[in-house]
Amino acid sequence: MLTISAISAFSDNYIWCLADPDTGKALIVDPGQAKPVQDYLAEHGLTLDTILVTHHHPDHVGGVKALVQDYPDSRVIGPADSPFKGSTSFVHPGDEAVWENVTFQVMSVPGHTLDHIAFFTDAEIAGRPALFCGDTLFVCGCGRLFEGTAAQMMESLRSLRELPDTTAVYCAHEYTLANLRFARSWLPGDSKLEAFERQCMKRRDNGEPTVPSILADEKQLNPFLRWDDPAVVTAAKQYCSEQGLPADSERAIFAAIRHGKDNF
Repeated sequence: MLTISAISAFSDNYIWCLADPDTGKALIVDPGQAKPVQDYLAEHGLTLDTILVTHHHPDHVGGVKALVQDYPDSRVIGPADSPFKGSTSFVHPGDEAVWENVTFQVMSVPGHTLDHIAFFTDAEIAGRPALFCGDTLFVCGCGRLFEGTAAQMMESLRSLRELPDTTAVYCAHEYTLANLRFARSWLPGDSKLEAFERQCMKRRDNGEPTVPSILADEKQLNPFLRWDDPAVVTAAKQYCSEQGLPADSERAIFAAIRHGKDNF
C-alpha cells in the first residue's frame, strides 16, 4: 500500500512524497528544495525515481537539479509549454502520467501561471482519490494571478470543482489560516467556516498541517469555489459597490473575490 507524506520546505511549502514500501521507490511532487527531500529519502530508505512538477516557480522546481544528480535514473514529469526546462518527460493537458500502479490525469489549470498543470488520480492514496494542484487551489483559497487572468483561474477551479467530492487536495502551501481570515471577513455569519477555522487553529497549535483538505469541504467553505453561492455573491456585490467594480457575471464575482483577497 502506498504511503503519502508532507515534507516541509522553506517557511510554508509542502513537498509531497508518495512511497511504495514494497519496492522502496518514491515519487516527489514540486521539490522547491533538495535537502529536505534528500534527508527524508535517506531517513526512510527510499529511492527517488519520479518527480512531478506543476509549474515553473523556483519554490517548486529549485531542488530538481540536485535531486536528479543524486538519482540520475529518475524521471522529471512537467508541463511541456513551460519556462522550466528541467523536465525529462513533457506532458500536455489530457495526457496520463503513470507511476507504479497509479495513473495520473494531467489537467490544465492556468491562472497562477500560464504553464500550471495539476495531477489527479482516482486510484486511492490514503483511502481517497488524490489531486496534486500546486498553487492553484489552496485550503479555503486559490493562487495569486501572477500570469493568468481571473477568468482563466475560475475555469481552472471549475474543472477541479468537478472532480469527485472525496478527492484529497494536496496543495503546496500552508496558507490556510490566512485564507480563513479573509473568508471569515467576507462571510462572518458562516458557522461552518467558523467551526473549520477553530479546527485548523487547533491543528496548527499542535504542529500539524491543515493539508490535505477534502474537495467536498472546499466546495462548502472555500469562497473561490463558491462564485455561484448566494451568500458569496451578496458579499461580492457589496464589495464591488464599494470598490467601483463590475458585478454583472459569475466571472466578475470571481474577480471581485480575488481582488478582495489581494487587497485584504
